Amino acid sequence: MSQVRRILIVDDDALLRLSLVEQLTVHHEFIASEAANVAQALAVVRKEPLDLVIMDVGLPDGDGRDAVKRLRAEGFQKPIILLTGHDSENDIVSGFDSGANDYVSKPFRFAVLLARIRAHLRQHEFSEDATFQIGSYQFQPSAKLLIGGNGEKLRLTEKETAILQYLNRAKGIVVSREDLLRDVWGYNSNVTTHTLETHIYRLRQKIEPDPASARLLLTDAGGYRLAV
Repeated sequence: MSQVRRILIVDDDALLRLSLVEQLTVHHEFIASEAANVAQALAVVRKEPLDLVIMDVGLPDGDGRDAVKRLRAEGFQKPIILLTGHDSENDIVSGFDSGANDYVSKPFRFAVLLARIRAHLRQHEFSEDATFQIGSYQFQPSAKLLIGGNGEKLRLTEKETAILQYLNRAKGIVVSREDLLRDVWGYNSNVTTHTLETHIYRLRQKIEPDPASARLLLTDAGGYRLAV
């Protein structure tokens, strides 16, 4: 099963945006959206759950680096890659100072950008400050913790954390029991679907207001998914 990542492309070059969207969506692990300027980009980031932003420096309504500073100030912690036609040392330094994770100079090869995207997604996922929104909870995998809207902290076991990580990566797509057993337990011969179902039951007891009528961790089509 593909782990779907949502990527926003911000550039005033419509042909470049279209090309990147098409090339990214060929890889089923990605869903790509686009914005032509800073205002559109900010609106998308505030509305949609994103995993990475590709931001051009030269935008018609502002400097992409200033937009990155604003996103960071508003709490956006996911990776941001800047695109620019300028690659002087000062440009690169100012890009990193803005809070960007990487800096790619135009023109570039798509294969190079794709490698950077995947690298930063992996790094972020395993970073200490990685947080993800799951329903009304802030999910902190490194701390094995869910934080509710009222500040309540729910402690998770290692397997519960791994299950939520895998379901969260799927972005609402159903994950089969077989996939979860393989990726969370490694198909240990002593592990059965009953073990998985027991962990799902215990997770629901923690995170669902009414575990008997789940609204967040759902059973669907032979597997499980998180509501989005």
